Amino acid sequence: MSFLTSVRNYVDALVHPSAQQDALTAARHRVFIAPRLLGSFAALAAFPLYLAFRGVPSILEVAVFAWLVAPILIAYFLSRTGFYESAHVISSLALTGLVATVAWRTGGIGSFAAIWLVVVPLEAALSASRRVVALASTFALAAAGLLLVLSANGLLPPADTLANEHGALAALGIISAALYATGLALGAESLARTSFWLLYAEEDRYRLLARNMTDVISRHGRHGAVLFVSPAAEQLFGGSVREMLGHGLFDRVHVADRPAYLKALADASTAGEGQSAEFRIRRENAEQSSSHFLWVEMRCRPLDQASSEGVKAEDREVVAVLRDVSERKAQELALSEARAESERANAGKGRFLATMSHELRTPLNAIIGFSELLTNETLMLDPARRAEYAKLINESGSHLLAVVNGILDMSKMETGNFEITPEPFAPAATIETCCDILALKAREEGIDIKLRLAGELPEIVGDKRALNQILINLLSNAIKFTDRGGRVIVSASCEMSHLVVTVEDNGVGIGADDLPRLGEAFFQARAAYDRRHDGSGLGLSIVKGLVTLHGGDMKIHSELGKGTRVVIRLPIDCEGKRPAVSPVALPRKETAAPGATNMQVKEQVKEQVKKSA
Repeated sequence: MSFLTSVRNYVDALVHPSAQQDALTAARHRVFIAPRLLGSFAALAAFPLYLAFRGVPSILEVAVFAWLVAPILIAYFLSRTGFYESAHVISSLALTGLVATVAWRTGGIGSFAAIWLVVVPLEAALSASRRVVALASTFALAAAGLLLVLSANGLLPPADTLANEHGALAALGIISAALYATGLALGAESLARTSFWLLYAEEDRYRLLARNMTDVISRHGRHGAVLFVSPAAEQLFGGSVREMLGHGLFDRVHVADRPAYLKALADASTAGEGQSAEFRIRRENAEQSSSHFLWVEMRCRPLDQASSEGVKAEDREVVAVLRDVSERKAQELALSEARAESERANAGKGRFLATMSHELRTPLNAIIGFSELLTNETLMLDPARRAEYAKLINESGSHLLAVVNGILDMSKMETGNFEITPEPFAPAATIETCCDILALKAREEGIDIKLRLAGELPEIVGDKRALNQILINLLSNAIKFTDRGGRVIVSASCEMSHLVVTVEDNGVGIGADDLPRLGEAFFQARAAYDRRHDGSGLGLSIVKGLVTLHGGDMKIHSELGKGTRVVIRLPIDCEGKRPAVSPVALPRKETAAPGATNMQVKEQVKEQVKKSA
């Protein structure tokens, strides 16, 4: 065993460095070198025995044994240069020359040596090169043709006359041919075994790679049918590989995305170029017996083998790689929503500037205009007219103060600087007071206010001033957007641990398109039904912010032309329910009631009512 190991190591060392990088090429070099070295050395070593058996050799026999040096030289030529095909061509040429020489001396085409010409192309076949096989076949056929011509013209002695003279050489030739053929067969078997194990190792390597990849690899035939899919599909799609073969994978693709899926595969097959597509595919959840769709990206291209002659473009096989891109799609959606939100914010900024320019300019113009009239000494104004102008200046200033206070309150709520002061108080008295404050305004508009209190309302812990502000804003909106002859109903009741206050009117209402944006600052509903009313659009936003600070909630139900119902729920004890002091997240997708006017300062309202009274 140690001798064979030493021989194997010696042969491996003779392999040229350029061939050692590839296992199959190295095996071919070993198959070429080993039999030539071992066979030649063994034959040379047996030459003394041949002499002892044969006696004095003939010139031909000496030439045959001398030729055994040629395979050794050719083997070392390959070892030093790495020129595999050249070594095979030289070996075929040398073997053909030897066979032709022996056959020429032993009877021509009928010689025992002529059979060796068959070995020449067989030996060249081990090179796996058509060029080498063609050259070797040409050498053998040329030698056979030359021997045939010489024999036909009687230029060579007949084989029968030489049978006795070269009997030992003939026997040696037959034995050596059998041994040489055996060596060729063993070399072919060795190469075949090496190729098989290399192919198996390569397949196992790719199989291991496909099994451990998170991306799914698939191979598709005609019409997108799946011929192969990697095991990663089971984890990604939640089904067995067998279920996805054929059109099983296609059946999982979302119906709306199937055209894009098939188009990518068809384009890759017919155009012969790489294609990509993104689509949704159903993922099964066996544990929860449910399914959902996830986004995948598929990159596909035709197989290289599919470009061979005789294969139609539409029949080319396509290999595809599928990757889960749900997270990226979610990020793109979030980015799109953020962009839309930014655009809405910019639009809101424009609406704010437009609204504020109107809300601030109108009272300021009145204040400046009437004050100039009062200070103009050239105008002789009677006391009644002066009082009227002074009253208008006062009302415009109060309205301007209300708008500014509303903006400041909204700013404080959004930055978390607005604080409420909880204290125990009776909500019934507060609700009645707010109704009384706005009763005169309602009578002037021809609107009836009805108050419905459910029995004895419990005492609550909250900010009394904030509740006043909430109710005045809601009542002001209800009165403003209710036509003459309408009604406003204020009701309050206790539901478990919450005080429920409802303000309902039968006014113009709010359209369905504007309801989703309820509570957004500075928003006013469409001009079709609210532009005839003034307001900054802050009232309902402030109401929502104050309710949120108490830990409550607000719901609005409205229908265009039929009225609006606002329901607020406040905890009886807001100290245990309200959130910690932090910026109030005012819902940007909700909107204020049409043209909501801010009635911020209760004291100012009371003074106006007293003056009017």
